[in-house]
Amino acid sequence: MTQTRWTRHRTWVPGAGLAAALLAAWYFSPGLPVLWGPTANADTVVAGETLFLHEWTPNDPIAHGDGLGPVYNATSCVACHFQGGVGGAGPNGANVTAFEVLPSKRDPNVHNGVVHNFALTSSLQESKDQLRDVVPVIIGSRRTPGSCGPNIPDFDPLHTDEINSPALFGVGWIDRISAKAITTPRVSRLVANKIQQLDIDAANIGAGRPRILPDGRVGKFGWKAQFATLDEFVAAACATEIGLGTPKMAQAKPLGQPSYAASPPDLDKQQFGQLVAFVDTLPRPERLTPQNPIARDQAAHGQQVFNSVGCAVCHTPDVGGVKEVYSDFLLHTIEDPPPGSIPDRGDAGRYPDLDPSAPLPEDHPLPSEWKTPPLWGVSDTAPYFHDGGSPTLQAAILRHGADARTVKKAYEKLTPEDQNALLAFLGTLKAPGNAAPAGNVTPPRRLVKK
Repeated sequence: MTQTRWTRHRTWVPGAGLAAALLAAWYFSPGLPVLWGPTANADTVVAGETLFLHEWTPNDPIAHGDGLGPVYNATSCVACHFQGGVGGAGPNGANVTAFEVLPSKRDPNVHNGVVHNFALTSSLQESKDQLRDVVPVIIGSRRTPGSCGPNIPDFDPLHTDEINSPALFGVGWIDRISAKAITTPRVSRLVANKIQQLDIDAANIGAGRPRILPDGRVGKFGWKAQFATLDEFVAAACATEIGLGTPKMAQAKPLGQPSYAASPPDLDKQQFGQLVAFVDTLPRPERLTPQNPIARDQAAHGQQVFNSVGCAVCHTPDVGGVKEVYSDFLLHTIEDPPPGSIPDRGDAGRYPDLDPSAPLPEDHPLPSEWKTPPLWGVSDTAPYFHDGGSPTLQAAILRHGADARTVKKAYEKLTPEDQNALLAFLGTLKAPGNAAPAGNVTPPRRLVKK
């Protein structure tokens, strides 16, 4: 009996060790890689492209609801996604003002939306002044002489940002990246992607953090990584930018009018599936090697410089089996805060955008945090940053601070030759050569005059 027990014990111990080793290997692994790219039925993709290019009108004949609006930013998808071809980025002229109502003692919830540039009638037209009327400053209180009560400062829960339209090329590949490939610790990703020979200490670069949504999923789409899947991203774009309701999301209501009459979804399940299939199968960006030997050598050297100064720490070349995407899909603070502010979640009481009595949810991005944008196709996606405020790649690099301050300083110390080489490398990251030409795009416009 004793011998049998000892034999079983000796057998169990190696088994437990193996299980622990496998568990540890899985924990530190980036998960299963993307092995196959997006595919869809050709007829479905063609139908989706037709919807993407379609210029919507009020009571549109192919809509199942009220068509365009009642508030909107564009009359078609391609109006904001055409640089480099159908599905590309948008110019500053297509920017929108996004707003976030931060939690307060009166309302502990976070609310998001956009100030729509256009409306079907003048009575529905939105403006920043109207937004301020809907979301006023919360007046504090002052301690009266001789009392013991505290001074409570005024609190402005409204935060706005100008938002630029991102390129959609290759988003189907991003949709297939596993959540684990994003949440794996940064050091593990650096090892997996073989980012070596850094001239700076990577520990001095902000590690960033994944956007964990309230339901526990990891966000990958949107400047704040607020969407976990591509179909959610497309549904939000339809509802918010064009006013098209879908089976996943109702159309946007005019600002300050929550009781505005609801409309049936404009796109039915089949149409929405077709539109998502088209966006899902948009071609991925490519890297074009210069034919000229001198230019080719300069770009190759620029890629080495890109790695050596630390750009690749956040703009990770390969993620989850998707090659040359150049993003870690994490939230980072990439601009230095205004003087006197302290962008620290643990010190929210001194951060001017937060109410100490109602902090942001733990996983919610700070106003200063933005998802690392993929750099594939970056040569054809100007202007840069979330607000389109940087017209050139060099201007975008020099705008980096906070988490990326070390990288910017390293770039500034480079010789002009090395700086130009890095820019030459970025210049090889092009929009897909087989993207459909956008042709003459109708710019966003108002259909009904005030």
